[in-house]
Amino acid sequence: MQHPNTLGELLNLPEYAGRKPFDGKSRKVQDEVRHNLIRKLRGGDKLFPGIVGFDDSVIPQLVGALLARQNFILLGLRGQAKSRILRAITSLLDEYIPTMGGLEVNDDPLNPITAEGKAHLEAHGLELPLNWVHHADRYVEKLATPDVTVADLIGDVDPIKAARLGTSLGDVRSMHFGLLPRANRGIFAVNELADLSPKVQVALFNILQEGDIQIKGYPIRLELDVMLVFSANPEDYTARGKIVTPLKDRIGSEIRTHYPRTVQEGMNITGQESYVDSSVQVPTFIAELIEEIAFQAREDARVDKLSGVSQRLPISLMELASASAERRAYTQNVPAVVRPLDVYSSLPAITGKLELEYEGELKGADSVAREIIRKAAGQVYARVVSANTDKLEKWFDEGNVFKVPQDGPAKDALESMRQVPQLLETAFKFSSDSSEAHRLSAAEFVLEGLYGRKKLSKAEEMYAAAEPETQRKGAGRWN
Repeated sequence: MQHPNTLGELLNLPEYAGRKPFDGKSRKVQDEVRHNLIRKLRGGDKLFPGIVGFDDSVIPQLVGALLARQNFILLGLRGQAKSRILRAITSLLDEYIPTMGGLEVNDDPLNPITAEGKAHLEAHGLELPLNWVHHADRYVEKLATPDVTVADLIGDVDPIKAARLGTSLGDVRSMHFGLLPRANRGIFAVNELADLSPKVQVALFNILQEGDIQIKGYPIRLELDVMLVFSANPEDYTARGKIVTPLKDRIGSEIRTHYPRTVQEGMNITGQESYVDSSVQVPTFIAELIEEIAFQAREDARVDKLSGVSQRLPISLMELASASAERRAYTQNVPAVVRPLDVYSSLPAITGKLELEYEGELKGADSVAREIIRKAAGQVYARVVSANTDKLEKWFDEGNVFKVPQDGPAKDALESMRQVPQLLETAFKFSSDSSEAHRLSAAEFVLEGLYGRKKLSKAEEMYAAAEPETQRKGAGRWN
């Protein structure tokens, strides 16, 4: 589509019929978002593609806030897609809007708010040249840190600029605008709002309540058209700072985010976000195991609940486990199929994502991570495998041990597993792929699942009979 190049050409468009310069009838950003949101709701369109697991919780509350033209804050632990949701709101803006070219602020060519914009309009009239800004460029985001100043967000007096223009320090033309004015006619997001100092938070009062800003106490009224959105971790309020009460009162809606509520939701997110080379195959039970690890970590008493366990953990774990299978394929010339041993080789994806309590620190991050994998394997095994394994367990009870082959063709590894009664039969029942590499992964998962259910013991890669109940008294049985 060819956009008009001048103000005169713009006013010839049907949607601008009857408009004239300085008429003050520009549509506000909140109205623009509301209009496009209503259009999508009526058309049954997907509102926020890529946002998984919030359809019945966060999204309805978010839609309510947007329809009500409110500024809002997303509260949630790390790794709950808060920033992604904020950025997705730009899809509800008009695809392109006209602005004046060459200005610091996205000024409306029909209703400018800056002195420079008004002077441009008076000087050029209908020949005023236009710039067209895409909706993706109308989003400004600032990560809040304690060193952020009012000048960074709002602006400051620029004495050099005032001297060059021959104006007083109180003249709006002598101001250096911060991020917030530069977000005019768009969306301004502040991530981790609680980390802003109280002084800076107070500076946001006017824009939330009155829609204007003041700089250095000078009587400057700059009526910004901007939608303010925030995010914060509620558990950080006491650790690093807090949102001052008057600011909270001025934020329209407080929307709580959450981690995936089901393993399947988590698998969908991980599958969408993780990078897995097309040559690598991830069996369903392995994908479920990787997701279950995150769920078990969130419930583990040795992991700090206030810090949370980010959804980035299963995403990173999926990527590392897939890379491990890929490396084996290159070095041994075998199919790249992810196995349980690849999950264990990817411990850095787990240990780096866990904030441990005192008990966990004493135990060590590696040990805690291995135990979480064990519990997760037991849980997934209970959901996936329904076969009777009495003969298998009896074989180990008779003193036999078995080491899973890590190298070489899957065919050879499967042949060595035939010595363990019921192992291959059990694995073949739930393996969705008949290839030898998939069946090897399934057979290894059976042993890992029994280990997770405390039916077997494990030393490195050696599986043996579980310790007698009397020797592991107090340890309990994982159910």
